Amino acid sequence: MDLLGNLWLGLQVAVEPINLVYCFFGVFLGTVVGVLPGIGALAAISLLLPLTYHIPPTTAIIMLAGVYYGAQYGGSTAAILLNLPGTPSSAVTCLDGYPMARKGKAGVALFVTTIASLAGAMSGLILLTLFSPAIAEIGLKFGPAEFCAMMLLGLVAASSMSAGSAMKGLCMMVFGLLLGMVGTDVNSGATRYAFNVPELMDGINLVALAMGLFGVAEVIRCINSADTSRKPEKISLRSMAPTAEEFKTTIKPMARGSALGSALGALPGVGPSIAAFMSYAIERRVAKDPGRFGKGAIEGITAPESANNAAAQTAFVPSLSLGIPGDAVMAVMLGALIIHGIQPGPMLITEQPNLFWGLVVSFAIGNIMLVILNLPTIGLWVALLRIPFAWMYPAILVFVALGVYSVNNNTFDIYSVAALGIMGYLLMVLKFEPAPLLLGYILGPMLEEYLRRALLISRGDPGIFIDRPISATLLAMTAALLLWAFWSTLRNNLRAKRELDHHQQLQPQGD
Repeated sequence: MDLLGNLWLGLQVAVEPINLVYCFFGVFLGTVVGVLPGIGALAAISLLLPLTYHIPPTTAIIMLAGVYYGAQYGGSTAAILLNLPGTPSSAVTCLDGYPMARKGKAGVALFVTTIASLAGAMSGLILLTLFSPAIAEIGLKFGPAEFCAMMLLGLVAASSMSAGSAMKGLCMMVFGLLLGMVGTDVNSGATRYAFNVPELMDGINLVALAMGLFGVAEVIRCINSADTSRKPEKISLRSMAPTAEEFKTTIKPMARGSALGSALGALPGVGPSIAAFMSYAIERRVAKDPGRFGKGAIEGITAPESANNAAAQTAFVPSLSLGIPGDAVMAVMLGALIIHGIQPGPMLITEQPNLFWGLVVSFAIGNIMLVILNLPTIGLWVALLRIPFAWMYPAILVFVALGVYSVNNNTFDIYSVAALGIMGYLLMVLKFEPAPLLLGYILGPMLEEYLRRALLISRGDPGIFIDRPISATLLAMTAALLLWAFWSTLRNNLRAKRELDHHQQLQPQGD
């Protein structure tokens, strides 16, 4: 009865006219920011922060939250149509979304992405509603050892994301780890691999890395090959809807992605990006034909999209319930609350029930608004594919440059994205997938930081990772994944050898 009463209280707050208006403004702006490559929710929320001084705190956080999860919806649009991830978490959507668009199924890809985003968001919302206090308690049990083990599990899973050789995937993951080491060491303050370049003291810009590896590299490839293989489709409601077989294929990946994203998003410091990448890696592992991934597999977009949108909802659990921001965006949101004299933490739910439950119900309303906004505009976005190449490619490069520059207002980032684009094109020619590199870059610094913290707590004793049940379980899962990968590779090699021997035995009879 308490839950129903809380939801009724939240509904009364969420449907107030001023909250509805600002919720719509937030999700609309978030969608636009997500579509425009490189800008991201952080820049938009930072610019909107002064506006929150003049509106009630509940209205302010509803608007800022709308920008945050609205960007998750919009980020997949440019990823599917142009191979440009609008947000870091949508980078994995490029792997199969863009090949679907090249096959003339951009409308289907955008349609199922919208449905998967709604399913993931609602799953995360249900988890947020039912288990916020319990999730907060579990989050408190995660220490440096547990986070380190979880990061290691994510890195091992990342090596399976490469569509080609597993060894190439592992090499790209290690390369990403090395790129993540560039900058200032948070523990000692020493500068690593900056080569006396002041701009590299803060590390390589994540937005520049994602834009270069996926967007600029693809532009170079298309120009170099005079690619005219896109198949713009005539958009109608029937053409957007997936077939019965495609829809059936998306159900289980959508459910797995929603569950994984809901769980990972509730952990401090994880966020939508890691949830999306790990969800994609899991789908490749459980697929009967992993070779389909990277060539337009519909599961390759529904699973990560449902995961990152679920994580975007549950990311508010550690931020509001524990006062621990999971990323820079959440830190800005908590700053907006503190400005209004509201202290995030375990007492927020009881001391500010109007704010908490009003925000929860506004999530549901905002996600419904996003579906209403996104489905009718699919035809408009797909029309981008009809723009002549001579106009589109310069426009893409301009948007990339503007988006990267807007993050730090630094021209060095524009040079960085150009250099990373050339590197991405060379890796593409050599058949190296960029996704493991990007995840290695994201997880590497976190892995190093939590490893050092854990060893500092245990005074250098590595037994801390085995003594703690959660970290031991995660390490066991990592070992099982490695054994499974080794066994799968060995089994496939033996199967190929048997087929070759059988073919050689039949060859003389055929002659």
